[in-house]
Amino acid sequence: MCIECYPVFVLGKKKPQRIVEALNRTITSIIWDKKRTARTTETSKTFKPKRDENGIIMCKTEIDQEACLYADGVRKLRQREYDNADLYSDTETAQAEQKERSQQNFIEYFDEVAKKRHARSSESIRVNWKRTLELIKLFAGDTLPFSKIDNRFAEDFRMYLVTAPCGGNKSGTISRNTAVTYFSIFKAGLKQAFVDGYLTVDLSAKIKGIPEQETRREFLTVEELNTLVATPCEYKDLKRAALFSALTGLRHCDIQKMQWKELQIDGDQARLNFTQQKTKGVEYMPISPQALEFCGEPRKPNQLVFEDLPNPSWISRPLKKWLEAAGITKKITFHCFRHTFATLQLSNGTDIYTVSKMLGHTNVKTTQVYAKVVDEKKEKAAHAIKLNINK
Repeated sequence: MCIECYPVFVLGKKKPQRIVEALNRTITSIIWDKKRTARTTETSKTFKPKRDENGIIMCKTEIDQEACLYADGVRKLRQREYDNADLYSDTETAQAEQKERSQQNFIEYFDEVAKKRHARSSESIRVNWKRTLELIKLFAGDTLPFSKIDNRFAEDFRMYLVTAPCGGNKSGTISRNTAVTYFSIFKAGLKQAFVDGYLTVDLSAKIKGIPEQETRREFLTVEELNTLVATPCEYKDLKRAALFSALTGLRHCDIQKMQWKELQIDGDQARLNFTQQKTKGVEYMPISPQALEFCGEPRKPNQLVFEDLPNPSWISRPLKKWLEAAGITKKITFHCFRHTFATLQLSNGTDIYTVSKMLGHTNVKTTQVYAKVVDEKKEKAAHAIKLNINK
């Protein structure tokens, strides 16, 4: 007497197996079903045994019937064991895979994510991811298993970033808002690790970011801009580009790569049709006749509008000399001309949503910092007129 179990999934086998087990019992009084042929040859014909409504073989004698009931009980037990073994095997496999993933190096993973995610992003974004990776390595070393990353680790790294050292030849610590950027990038790496199954908990959703510190956005007045217009500059393209930025709000990186084919002139109206290097957003921006005048004489479509504009690393010194020659003592960087555009637009009544679109901001909250500067100017203006009132 034998029992069969099917399906049984055996490790290493792709298809389910049929397992046969001998019970060392014999039955002789099986009731055959004459309507169900099992096998037919030239000399003989065999039939299948009759079964009751529960699928148990029917026998003539009570002792054989008990043997069949026993066999069916063993079959059910074996099938349950095989099924449970299969489930246990799947659980073990999943646990083993998760354990293996938890031992992988987060440092290497973060580096790969940065390369895949930002292969076509702007240089500034790639630099920020690279610097964040350097700071993680300074804090945790070259090897950081995923199993070591938890809430406590994230909180400790956040505290470290607030006083982290500057990179390169710079001394001191990074600014608060730079730490905000780096910690946001770290959280993005944790989020991707959770999505990819390296972390079983979404730590990025649990840990708080570093609060951003409001900074004063320095800008120039119209009078100061007019003074700069009248002041010679050692680099003519620097002067043209800076004033162009004050009239359009464009970043240095977008002005530096601007080609003549991106300028479209329709009658008296000129428009810019370009892709922002930082956000990769496509912009269609009208510019004023004065902004167009600072572009100079039109040249070939693929030529740069500001061919001799210095790179950011070389622009500080000639810019400072030009400002000093104009008698301006404010700490002005090239980016401050973009701030000037935003502040003057809001001061002259342009609504914040229009200014946000002209600056290419993806979120109007980014533009609200300029509105605060305008509010400060209004508060000062409210106290500017004083009368001699006799009590």
